[in-house]
Amino acid sequence: MTDPANPERLLFASTTQSFLEKGASLPRLRELHDAGTSFESDWWQRAAELGWTSLLVPEELGGGNVSGDGVADLALVAELCGRSVAPGPLHPVSVVLASLAEAPENHEQTIESLISGEVVASWAVYEPGKQWSPLDVSVTATPTDTGFRIDGVKDRVEAGADSALLLVVARCDGAVRQFLVPTDATGVTVEPQRSLDMVKTYARVRFDGVEVDANAVVGSAELTPALIARQTQIAVILQCAEIVGILETVLDFTIQWGFDRHSFGRPIGSYQALKHKYADLKIWFESCRATTNAAVAEVAARSPGAEIAVSVAKSYVGEHAPGMLQDCIQLHGGIGVTWEHDLHIFLRRVTLYRSLFGTPEDHNLRVYALTKDLVGPRESWGHAS
Repeated sequence: MTDPANPERLLFASTTQSFLEKGASLPRLRELHDAGTSFESDWWQRAAELGWTSLLVPEELGGGNVSGDGVADLALVAELCGRSVAPGPLHPVSVVLASLAEAPENHEQTIESLISGEVVASWAVYEPGKQWSPLDVSVTATPTDTGFRIDGVKDRVEAGADSALLLVVARCDGAVRQFLVPTDATGVTVEPQRSLDMVKTYARVRFDGVEVDANAVVGSAELTPALIARQTQIAVILQCAEIVGILETVLDFTIQWGFDRHSFGRPIGSYQALKHKYADLKIWFESCRATTNAAVAEVAARSPGAEIAVSVAKSYVGEHAPGMLQDCIQLHGGIGVTWEHDLHIFLRRVTLYRSLFGTPEDHNLRVYALTKDLVGPRESWGHAS
């Protein structure tokens, strides 16, 4: 995703990579895991100073990007983060900002605090016992004299315990709406949930008669489905881009291992059976990168084909990446299944992402529906029937 003809993006990539190598290395990740810490707030603020949080926000709201294509720049950051399985709330903060940038009314101060890194926010969209279906919500927002009362439960909220604000998807007067709810508001209960990942944390959040004012709503009822569609696209391409970074790193050191490890006086990577496996992995990797790049380009251009491109990318990447990581573990032999080796850290992140924001099976069905015209042109995960 680094265009040699774009010196600004090359400099941005170099700066980001250097920052990650110094503050988000794999040994540091293990230290955070041992300490029971997801990420450090001062580290995240330094990341924000590099511009990570401003890329989806227009300049008039305090944002900006380095290349004229904020979506591609953000995907580049995600890819670089994948190379070291970096911690931090890049995904949830970016998804919330994707919505606020489209509907900034009454939220300019929140946007500013998110861009600065002083505040972390997350998207509360999943509900207990439900798969990915952002418009099928049970949480309710009841109008009051001064605003709204939020009731219900959300779960799988990334960085929920570290967030000061949640963008909550709720049903209000028969329509799906979104509300910014402070986590310290009366009636909000945040319960940590275990995660397969070493440092990424999630939470179950209960809303018991939570009162918010009228300014908490984000976007109109008519705009909300389009906002949710955009947020979903951003969430998925960030996943796919990060997985591309993970795959590139793991394939590089797996192939190098094949040349460093010897058997019967020759590198094991010189044997034909392993060469064929390396070739298969390379083909799958390039396909993952190609589908991801195509989805990023479509989302950046707000193309009518963005939805299907995103589902194609998640379907392919989500389906192939976990198996590729398992192959790499097998190619490492016994050392690949040890706690001390870093392979499992990458595998954990990839396995987690496979299930979030739609499984490959979900996206397969979505691609089928779109290509067979089984839904209307305005129907989608973010557009109600």
